[in-house]
Amino acid sequence: MGFPKALDHLVYAVPDLAEGVDAFEELTGVRPAPGGRHPVGSANALVALTVEGERAPHYLEVIGPDPERADPGPVRVFGLASLERPHLATFAVGVADLAAAVARARAAGHDPGDAEPWSRATPDGRELRWSLAKKESERYPEPVPFLIDWGGTPQPGLGDLPALELVSLRAEHPDPGAAGRALAALGVDLDLAQGPEPLLEAVLRGPKGEFTLR
Repeated sequence: MGFPKALDHLVYAVPDLAEGVDAFEELTGVRPAPGGRHPVGSANALVALTVEGERAPHYLEVIGPDPERADPGPVRVFGLASLERPHLATFAVGVADLAAAVARARAAGHDPGDAEPWSRATPDGRELRWSLAKKESERYPEPVPFLIDWGGTPQPGLGDLPALELVSLRAEHPDPGAAGRALAALGVDLDLAQGPEPLLEAVLRGPKGEFTLR
């Protein structure tokens, strides 16, 4: 498998959500479905990720500032406050017991952040709730993932979404030793190499053929 088996979703950050969704459709031939709005000031659109043609609990999130938010100030998640162009920002891995996963990672030398409740208001008026452990990175892309626990909420990748095939995921980092230790503490097996800047790169396949997101 060319990506972590515990992968939950990829985070593709864009400066403008409407423009980002249009550009993503032009690139891939698949239009992300509206996901909803987050209290932190972001909003998203979603695409399921299949594996070798089979539906899997993975998806891709196109995320940007919520154009309908009451506070027009900067959105301080996933680097959106200073983002100038779309990029693959980071990814999430799924866990069944977030508190236990955070404790294991800290015992192994990596602090993924405190467990926090998150939510999203869907276009049809529902509120989805989950928990995650995420420390806002000083710079993105961030090849060390955050942790997510959906609890009783259905994982979106298995829902009624347009789909693309996920072929592989890889990363580069100027200090692959430190990044690799953080990945190991999280139990995440990711293809990681040394590079001048942090990089996250996914190869996907869709109606317009194979393409790379970075």
